[in-house]
Amino acid sequence: MNANVYDWECKVIRTIELPEHFQEEVRVDIIRKVTYSYWSNRRQPYGSYKFAGMEASAWTSKRRRTYRTSYGFGISRVPRSIFSGHWGYYFLWYARIVPNAVKGRRAHPPKPEKIWRVKVNKKEKKKAIRSAIAASIKEEMIKNRYPKLFKYIKPVIDKYKLPLIISDLEKVKKTRELKDILYSFGLKETLEYIKEFRRNRAGSGKRRGRRLERHRGILVVVSSDFNNYKLKLEGVEVEKVDRLDIDKLAPGGEPGRFIIWSDKAIEELNNLYI
Repeated sequence: MNANVYDWECKVIRTIELPEHFQEEVRVDIIRKVTYSYWSNRRQPYGSYKFAGMEASAWTSKRRRTYRTSYGFGISRVPRSIFSGHWGYYFLWYARIVPNAVKGRRAHPPKPEKIWRVKVNKKEKKKAIRSAIAASIKEEMIKNRYPKLFKYIKPVIDKYKLPLIISDLEKVKKTRELKDILYSFGLKETLEYIKEFRRNRAGSGKRRGRRLERHRGILVVVSSDFNNYKLKLEGVEVEKVDRLDIDKLAPGGEPGRFIIWSDKAIEELNNLYI
C-alpha cells in the first residue's frame, strides 16, 4: 500500500510505501480491552477510614435485672449509646455502629487495598495499537467516531486521501506555523468547530477541576526527534511516534481518529509495535 507525501504547500513531492500496520485487521474488542486496562491502571486507590462509624461507646445487653439491660423494652439487639438515663434502669438510648443506624458504619465501604490494576498481554497491547492505526485510514470508522464533525473532514479525505502525510513537520517552530499548515489543507472549519465545542460537564466533575467538556480533536504524529513541546493548539494533539498509546489513537476505546503523519514518523513506524 502506497501513499502520497505532501509539502507545506499541499503539493505532492513523492510516494512512499506504508508499513504493515495500516493493513492490520481492526479488532475493536481488543482496542476496548486495552483501553479499559489503560484507565484502570491510572486509577488511584481510595477508601474510607478503617474504623469510621465504629468508634462509639455502644453495646447492648439482654440479661434480666442487670444494669443497663434492654430486656423487656421491646427493642432490637443493636449496640446502643446512652443519651440520658436515671435510676440505673431506664435509659434514653441511640443505636450506633450498625449500618442501619445514624452515625453507623457503612455496610460495604470502598477498600483502599483493592487492586485496580488490570493486566493485559504485551502482544494484545501491540495488536490494539496496530488496529487503531489501521482504523485511522478507514473512512467508515472515522465517520462513526466523528458523526457531527465528519462533514468538515470529508472534503479533506476526498482531496488528499488517507493517511494524510506531510513532510518535515518536525521543523515547525511556532504554533502559528502549524495552524497555517492545517488551514492550507482545508482543516480550518474542523478546528473552528472543535474550538467551539465546549459545554459544562454534568455532575460533580465541574466542581473538581473538570468544569468543561472538550473535543479531543485530531492527532499529529511526528518522529522521535521532535522536541518542541511549545506547540499548543486547541483541538490538536502532537505526539511522538514512539510514545503512542491506545488513548491517543482511539480515545475512549472508539477507533477511527483522524491522524496527520509526518513522513519521518511513517519511516520509524516500520520498527515499532511489531
